[in-house]
Amino acid sequence: MAAAAAAAAAAEPWRPVAPRRRRPAARRPRQRQRPAAAAGDPEADPDVDGGVVLRRIREAREDLRVSDFWSSALETINKCLMKHLEQLDAPVGTLSEAIGSLHLDSSPDDSGAAPGCSPGASLAPGALGWKCVCYGIGSFATCVIARNQLAFLLLFLEECQIPRSHCWVYDPLFSRLEIAVLTALGVTVLGENEEGKRSVCGEPTIFYMLHCGTALYNNLLWSNWSADALSKMVIIGNSFRGLEERLLTRILQKNYAYVAQVLGGLEEQALPQTAQYSDVFNDTSVHWFPVQKLQQLPADTWASREEPDYRDCEDLEIIRSQKHGAQATRPGRSQRAGLRGLV
Repeated sequence: MAAAAAAAAAAEPWRPVAPRRRRPAARRPRQRQRPAAAAGDPEADPDVDGGVVLRRIREAREDLRVSDFWSSALETINKCLMKHLEQLDAPVGTLSEAIGSLHLDSSPDDSGAAPGCSPGASLAPGALGWKCVCYGIGSFATCVIARNQLAFLLLFLEECQIPRSHCWVYDPLFSRLEIAVLTALGVTVLGENEEGKRSVCGEPTIFYMLHCGTALYNNLLWSNWSADALSKMVIIGNSFRGLEERLLTRILQKNYAYVAQVLGGLEEQALPQTAQYSDVFNDTSVHWFPVQKLQQLPADTWASREEPDYRDCEDLEIIRSQKHGAQATRPGRSQRAGLRGLV
């Protein structure tokens, strides 16, 4: 009988099995899914607000201040800045004595002007002072590495007695919340993507650029392509010697010509490495450009000042500006005022 049943079943035409009916969706609770883009957006996280971010920054700053890394890094930076001052014919003495000669004739209304070129922010005759520009620090509201880098910047400004109003910061990834927090901290957030193309305008300027793309350093050098301008710059960022080792010579010379040409005219000192901050400040060095070394470069070094063009460059680690796009969103006045009380 089993054989007969099987034969009968085989004789019937094959029909697909009808799908089982599911219960109406209304009977099953639905999970709300956050958009993928919101995963790294601090404004999409109800647990993150300006007060929380400021508290985390303060905690990161105090942790860094008492760490072995900060004391060692500060010693390294002090030595580099003293050498930088010496080659600028700055007053001889301790770093604190040199910094003590800082006299900036500025007013609170000048805080949004460009560094070096701002009216009312010029150095008094004979005085020495630095300004600071920070590129590419990242989304510090949600990223611990970026938050530690911001904490380092704030400690550095404090140590060098650089007024926060004379520190300019930019990252195309900044959210409105992060812009409001930075404004509350007293630094100036740039409103557009300069792609690193900023001139020192004849005044000593420290560029704080950790883990930035090589094109950003190349653009900065191009914007200051003279022995006089470069000698007034200090760059805290990716090791230029490391770039030379990692990139093929032909790639370095073709895509990042200004980095390649300046290698013979710079001094570099690596920041110390500790296990606690190994992911934060790895491959980071202090760079300065002594006039004597720059003057020893071949004469034709300064002949070409063609603006960098990265159209044929693969793996370009830089977010290009949109010249006809809108500028970055600024926080409202009430939002800025509310956060200032938390700093």
